[in-house]
Amino acid sequence: MDRSLRLAQQPDADELLSRSPLAALTGMLLDQQVPMEWAFTGPYTIAQRLGRDDLDAHEIAAYDPEAFAALCAQKPAVHRYPGSMAKRVQQLCQYLVEHYDGDASAVWRDADTGTELLRRLNDLPGFGKQKAQIFLALLGKRLGVRPQGWREAAGSYGEEGSYRSAADITGPESLEKVRAFKQAAKRGAP
Repeated sequence: MDRSLRLAQQPDADELLSRSPLAALTGMLLDQQVPMEWAFTGPYTIAQRLGRDDLDAHEIAAYDPEAFAALCAQKPAVHRYPGSMAKRVQQLCQYLVEHYDGDASAVWRDADTGTELLRRLNDLPGFGKQKAQIFLALLGKRLGVRPQGWREAAGSYGEEGSYRSAADITGPESLEKVRAFKQAAKRGAP
């Protein structure tokens, strides 16, 4: 199984997402109201601005909130709403420090079932049911994290061969299929 993520569609950003559980979680957190590639490039941008080659939950959690918001707002901004998303990233990191000693992979490392993992993801600040299910599907489909019942817990995002979300993207072609699915879903929405 190829465990590389290609969500940012930029080699350096995707490399960070592939090796850093915190970067992957942060990218998923940022993935709202902006193009997916922009969201998943965010962790790399934050790391570069911090002068690091990775993200550290302890460092981000302890960062001065105003300074962190300013870091996220530098051009190009990390998100369309850099201030509110900076706050959410810090809340995520604070939660990880408090509950998992800052180790993002501990969220899924010892989860025995998909249901348990979904609950843990849903408990993360900024993660609702849909975001948690998409990330669970991403863990299973792209990163080999497959506790018993993971597909069922991920709902339709866990379906084999689907092109519904970030969990299904392996490159530019699959990205276009996911975009087409989302556009069709929007057209069909009331």
